[in-house]
Amino acid sequence: MIESAGFNVISLLRGLLGIICILALAFLFSTNRKRIDWKLVISGLALQLVLALSILYIPFVGAFFEILGKIFVKVVDFTFDGVSFLLGPLASQNNGVVFLIHALPILIFFTAIVSLLYHWGIIQHIVSFFSRVLRSVIRNITGQEALVVIGNIFLGMTESPVLAKQYLPKMNKSEFFLVMVAGMATIAGSVLGVYVGLLGDGDPVKQVFFAKHLLSASVMAAPGAIVLAKMIYPQTEQMDHANVKAEIEKEYRSPIEALAAGTSTGIKLMVNVAAMLLVFIASIALLNYVCEGLIGKYTGLNDWVVSITNGKSEGFTIHFIAGVIFSPLMWLIGIPAEDMLSVGALLGQKTVLNEFVAYFQLQQWKSTGIFAYEKSIIMSTYILCGFANISSIGILVGGLGVLAPEKRPMVAQLGFQAMLTGAAVSILSATMVGMILG
Repeated sequence: MIESAGFNVISLLRGLLGIICILALAFLFSTNRKRIDWKLVISGLALQLVLALSILYIPFVGAFFEILGKIFVKVVDFTFDGVSFLLGPLASQNNGVVFLIHALPILIFFTAIVSLLYHWGIIQHIVSFFSRVLRSVIRNITGQEALVVIGNIFLGMTESPVLAKQYLPKMNKSEFFLVMVAGMATIAGSVLGVYVGLLGDGDPVKQVFFAKHLLSASVMAAPGAIVLAKMIYPQTEQMDHANVKAEIEKEYRSPIEALAAGTSTGIKLMVNVAAMLLVFIASIALLNYVCEGLIGKYTGLNDWVVSITNGKSEGFTIHFIAGVIFSPLMWLIGIPAEDMLSVGALLGQKTVLNEFVAYFQLQQWKSTGIFAYEKSIIMSTYILCGFANISSIGILVGGLGVLAPEKRPMVAQLGFQAMLTGAAVSILSATMVGMILG
């Protein structure tokens, strides 16, 4: 595998081209181009780029994210202690990662820990602090918007709005759209733990490496979501410039009760994710049988695909079709030519199915040496880091519809746009990182 060559003129130009194209699409689909706040756009992009440069090239910032990554990895290790107690020798990673045994249990432990930190008010205080920091850099957003955007770095797309639930009924379309896009563009902290365990292959060094990039992707998504959401739905109404604090409600009577409730929630999430993966991956196998086993086999398309991809694609598969569809976009954002089909296929799986399936595929392809460049793996980590998929639209409608019932029609109306915008945010972050990596 070829490592990144470092920053150069070609990577700069391709990155700039990708960024310009993404912004041009947001401008094209804007509901009020004359009211776009270009100061907000520039400050948001600058913050996103500064975060990327700082994490990759400023030692103390990179060290801080590595420390956070090591904390994630240590918590992952604690999870394996529990799994080892339950499964004994079956929990050994000597035979590689078994998703059900080595990755999904992390979801239970992380969800329980998040529930405990939420009960103590720690997450709320952290979110309130960083929302004020965010507003000091990107000024023309409301306190409640900043609160939810920062909250999405730690919590899920339906949990984060709870931090500002008293403000949701009063939010206008621009503000509510940002809430939805931020939910689509980020991934909850509990789920990040699963991906650290999955992509790290049981290697502590690799786990810290991917933890650093996953955390970076989630943090970079915050200003990116503001930029693209406010370009598509600019703020046209009077803003409330007051700072707001996250609500701290004692939902549970004791830390033990909070930990138990988080564990129960984690179990439900684990079962749900396992069931979805089973159905979605089986569905992909069915579609691949139709495309490759029938159509490709009897039309000669399989041999043609193998020849034009130099054997990287097994035949006329769903992965190949998705890769072809998204290859032009992959070229625009700076993915090396040898890996455009593979990364495009991952983006297709994430959008149509979900990010769990895509990350699972990334881990498999990474292990089998499908990728020619390390840069492609890193950029894929950023591209897939978000909840932007079709099924998430229903989750948003259900979750936000409970918190603000009068906004349910608006959520349903904006759902598909929010999904596409959330996906664009992840791609924007990947483009910046790829531009810097070279």
